[in-house]
Amino acid sequence: MSKKIALWCLAILGISFFVPDILFAQANMEDVVNVQKYERSIHILAMLLVGFGFLMVFVRKYGYSAITATYLMVSIAIPLYFLIKGWGIMGEVSHSDQINTLLFAEFAAASLLIAIGAPLGRLKMPQYILAAILFIPAYILNEWIVLGGAFGLVHSFMDTAGSITIHAFGAYFGLGMIMSMTTKKEFETEIPSVKTSNQFSLLGSMVLWMFWPSFCSAMVEPSLVPLTAINTIIALCGATIATYLFSRLLRNGRVEIADMANAALAGGVAIGATCANITPNYAFLVGIIGGAISVIGYAIIQPALQKMIKGIDTCGVHNLHGMPGVFGGLIAVLFVSSKGDQVLGIVITVALALIAGLITGQILTVLGRRTDAYDDVEEFASAEE
Repeated sequence: MSKKIALWCLAILGISFFVPDILFAQANMEDVVNVQKYERSIHILAMLLVGFGFLMVFVRKYGYSAITATYLMVSIAIPLYFLIKGWGIMGEVSHSDQINTLLFAEFAAASLLIAIGAPLGRLKMPQYILAAILFIPAYILNEWIVLGGAFGLVHSFMDTAGSITIHAFGAYFGLGMIMSMTTKKEFETEIPSVKTSNQFSLLGSMVLWMFWPSFCSAMVEPSLVPLTAINTIIALCGATIATYLFSRLLRNGRVEIADMANAALAGGVAIGATCANITPNYAFLVGIIGGAISVIGYAIIQPALQKMIKGIDTCGVHNLHGMPGVFGGLIAVLFVSSKGDQVLGIVITVALALIAGLITGQILTVLGRRTDAYDDVEEFASAEE
């Protein structure tokens, strides 16, 4: 009897050892890839809610509003993207392709968060909500034209992880908004920050840095995921080093912590268009240039630009997402057969974003103005504590 029991135990162990391999071999590879995409979608959600959310709490008394606006923007952008795509007006959602649609919806939410970074602190919460409702259709329209070939304007365009369609579009939409709605009082008001709020902002920056490889590799072929992730990490390393060096160079020998929180991410922005097509050595160079461009933007270009357009870019989205994004899109010119299409796609994106942002800013002014900029007290009961 004991021998029979022992044999049965051995048989069960043998089956348990081989069955998982047999089941895995029979699994549909598409299902495996979709599960991997789902996992990356969760990483991107961490970027959206924790990364972007805390990156924007550097404003001293605006933490409640920044986090709440982040929650609302993500919660509006994702279902609204699905809704518009479901109408089939500018592309449509296939039931068998919903995980890809979720990722594209998260990209739209990221672009929206970039856009609201420009007027951050100067909008009422209902204005943020209306901005989201107006932004997503404009974003989808640009995506349809540049990536979907609508109207036959752009036939081929390289933008694997959205240097142009996500980052540059959001940045220039935000610039359009502040050009059409910044008041003289807001222009003269200092944006307050303290050591604690800056430290929380650094936390958000580190979350973004950590999960950026998932953002860039979300939609690439499985065989290209390792290269894409490596290129993204290497580009972020290059941008971080360049940020420290250029911040010391341009800030009289002392590092500005806002540069570290923001420009260190510019490598991820710049590498986005070519993250699956470039070698790690060149990715490092792209990251270095992206970080340098961003610091130069914060230290030199932003003050002059804000005077010129009479608008305040609270988060400096033009420096982190606008210029590095355009730079990344231009790098892709080296890898595409139709260089004219690549340049045209960039021009269309920037122009459409600025125009849509200008119109949105005009519409938002209908809802009035905040009494005090950069302060939670107006809308949050416990903000005075």
